[in-house]
Amino acid sequence: MSQTTPLVKTLKRLLKQNGKTYLDVANCLSLSEASVKRLFSEQNISLQRLDTICSLMEIEISDLVRTMEIEHNTAISELTLEQEKEIANDLNLLMITVYVLNGWKLHDIISRHDFTEPQCIRYLAHLDRIHIIELLPGNRIKLLVSPNFKWRNDGPIMQLFCAKIENEFFRTKFAKETEKLVVLNGMLSDASNALFQRKMQQLAKDFDTLSKDDAGLPIGQRKGYTLLQGIRGWNYERVFGDPNQSSNNHS
Repeated sequence: MSQTTPLVKTLKRLLKQNGKTYLDVANCLSLSEASVKRLFSEQNISLQRLDTICSLMEIEISDLVRTMEIEHNTAISELTLEQEKEIANDLNLLMITVYVLNGWKLHDIISRHDFTEPQCIRYLAHLDRIHIIELLPGNRIKLLVSPNFKWRNDGPIMQLFCAKIENEFFRTKFAKETEKLVVLNGMLSDASNALFQRKMQQLAKDFDTLSKDDAGLPIGQRKGYTLLQGIRGWNYERVFGDPNQSSNNHS
């Protein structure tokens, strides 16, 4: 079946969602509004024009395609609060969940951890019940989550991860070839801050894409990495103390 119709349908919905009109599209394509309406009606949009329209919404064509696939698929992009609580309350279940989301198979998990096969299958059956995976004959694992699956913002899993990150993430000097820490400070306008946050979002997408691209490699050729990004307002006086106040104290 041709994917042109659902792609154009998704494109129109995203334009509306981003507050863009046919006139906005016409201006960015240097066409009349009537011509743009005809393009959408006839579903005859070139790849170059499609790329331009996506740029108008500050997304990539790949983002549009993924959104289309999600909208025409029953795959889940987020668990319920209760489901996340179930996983967060059982660290073994959480560990196996993270493994299967990264493409591990049953024998990979058993060979690298102290799970028996029956134990592991019970956990996989749990993930099957909440539709993260489908447990196929031969205990093969089929992921059911959508490409943009994520944990709930400030949900049980994120809270648990953040607690671990606070305690463990910075217990290294970031001196290895596989480690990198960049700390910058500066003053930005609100517009520059918003631009930089969009670049951060794209970097996160790139990390996720590379992770998915490497999912087909043997486990021995992949290592677990955590990318931590953050930007926030920072009050230097509150952190380091007000130097003027310090001088006044000694005068």
